[in-house]
Amino acid sequence: RWACCDQANRGVAVRGDKLFVAALDGVLYALDRKTGQVAWKADTIDNRKRGYTITGAPEVAGDLVVIGNAGSDYDARGYVSAYQADTGKLAWRFFIVPRDPKLGPQDHPDLERALATWSPDSRWDVGGGGSPWDAINYDPRFDTVLVGTGNADPYPHSERSPADGDNLYTASLVAIDRKTGRLRWYVQETPKDSWDHDNVQPMILTDMTIDGQTRPVVIHAPKNGLMFVIDRETGKPLRANQIVYANWTRGLDPATGKVLVNPDADYAKLGPRIVFPGTTGARSWQPAAWDRGRGLYYGHVLDMGNLVFTTPGPQPLRARAINGDAVLIFNSDLVDALPSLPPPVRAAVEKLPELERVKARPFISELRAIDPLTGKAKWGGPMDGWQDRGGVLATAGGLVFQGRLNGRLNVHDADTGKLLKSIETGSSILAAPMTYKVKGVQYVAVATGWGGGGWPFVPPYSAAYKRGNANRLLVFRLGGGPVPQPPLLPPLTVAPPPPPQAAGVTPATIEQGRGLFFQNCVICHSNQPRSISPDLRRMSKDTHDAFEQIVLEGLYVPAGMPRWDDLLKRDEARAIHAYLIDEQAKTRARELELKKRGLPLDTKSKAILSAY
Repeated sequence: RWACCDQANRGVAVRGDKLFVAALDGVLYALDRKTGQVAWKADTIDNRKRGYTITGAPEVAGDLVVIGNAGSDYDARGYVSAYQADTGKLAWRFFIVPRDPKLGPQDHPDLERALATWSPDSRWDVGGGGSPWDAINYDPRFDTVLVGTGNADPYPHSERSPADGDNLYTASLVAIDRKTGRLRWYVQETPKDSWDHDNVQPMILTDMTIDGQTRPVVIHAPKNGLMFVIDRETGKPLRANQIVYANWTRGLDPATGKVLVNPDADYAKLGPRIVFPGTTGARSWQPAAWDRGRGLYYGHVLDMGNLVFTTPGPQPLRARAINGDAVLIFNSDLVDALPSLPPPVRAAVEKLPELERVKARPFISELRAIDPLTGKAKWGGPMDGWQDRGGVLATAGGLVFQGRLNGRLNVHDADTGKLLKSIETGSSILAAPMTYKVKGVQYVAVATGWGGGGWPFVPPYSAAYKRGNANRLLVFRLGGGPVPQPPLLPPLTVAPPPPPQAAGVTPATIEQGRGLFFQNCVICHSNQPRSISPDLRRMSKDTHDAFEQIVLEGLYVPAGMPRWDDLLKRDEARAIHAYLIDEQAKTRARELELKKRGLPLDTKSKAILSAY
């Protein structure tokens, strides 16, 4: 229930005869590479009353294996752990966020330094976030572990840390001494994070000639819209350029190298703001590629913001639940959502100059070849939508491979971006392709499947929408045969009739249920026609009859649906049910009209939808 945002696994690591894999429940396993037997396992979660999980890949660092945890959007206090690769014994643990100073000294001396960047009356009860849920790299040259840390929580900085402060080490890149677990250096790429700007996007370690000197650097493009080139030895930012429009920042202070925050993006103090980039990020977890010879970084880039505003009144801690305390509406949906916003919010949004930018172009989604020293793109090519964010492989032979949600594996010219070949796979692709050679034959392999962030919102242009979420490993070589296509999904059918509303249900009840649904349920149940999770506008009579048993008593726990009785009262569950009954009735009426007109049931015609 507290896995954001998807029950994902982003890879494994190998050392000698052991393969390391982390499970969603926070257990790290070492498996015998030949037999699959468990050599050892370690529970990485230090407090199971908090919303910790693991969704990232472990990293081997010498004789250690390092893993981070997810949970920043819930009530986690982030940390990264290192275990002895042979035995599973905990070697060290580095906390990202200080603990409440009333509890005594910090867990390690580096946190005493961080404590000064937090308000004494910070929301210590929430945890602070900072969880390193992906992006851990070992740098053998300096024997350091580079860790990208997660967003701060709650989102509004003035609520999280009322007396100001940058809130180290959230939204940062930290270099940790592999042997001691002590901090070598850090760069906070999003100080005072209020916008869910995770810093856990993949890194590229390389050497670059900058200002006449060849230096070992890490190239990092986090969510926040900047591309950093950082000296791996000293931690000095050598370059930081915008790769998309970013109005939360005023750039780098030339004297200190520190990222400057734009006070105009403070929605907690100033009211609703359209912030670029949005919580979806300019970059996400899908890997980019680096061509050292060409000096180009290849990766998907998303230029999109979102509306963000706070919720009224005090927000007490919700255990193992989302504690962001901010409403987020992506620009892709903002114009359509305006009429349904509360009147004061709508009035404030309509005065924002950024709204005209959104109306003109809600988003730009592209595969780009970027010069890290300038942030400028040498070339770029449009992708199907903001969710179309496939990982990239670049080869020394001048090819760039990328999969798309529409099911095509594309091959581009690395210098020009020209499409050289496109292979129809029939399966949505988000993962990066990889290549290897066996007996002189070169292969390209890619894992297919939709997930790993925003997963219930299956877009209509994707292969997953047409053929389902086919999780396959596809391997290609020159002269290979055609790719077998998964079968098409059956046509959509009209939503079944819902039961009548219970006695006493009013419009206020339905509105209460709507708010509770979006607060608790929508992260999994997008209620889209081809959602991977059940569309609750299509519940059967049996499901309606058992609704409270499912939500409050755990009837469907074996099927993956958790129980919610620790957060929802019975009258709240009933309000959610009333909202879903109302939604099902509207959906059925709309789909009957579409069927009558001979149109597909997922038609988005505004002329038709306006009647419902």
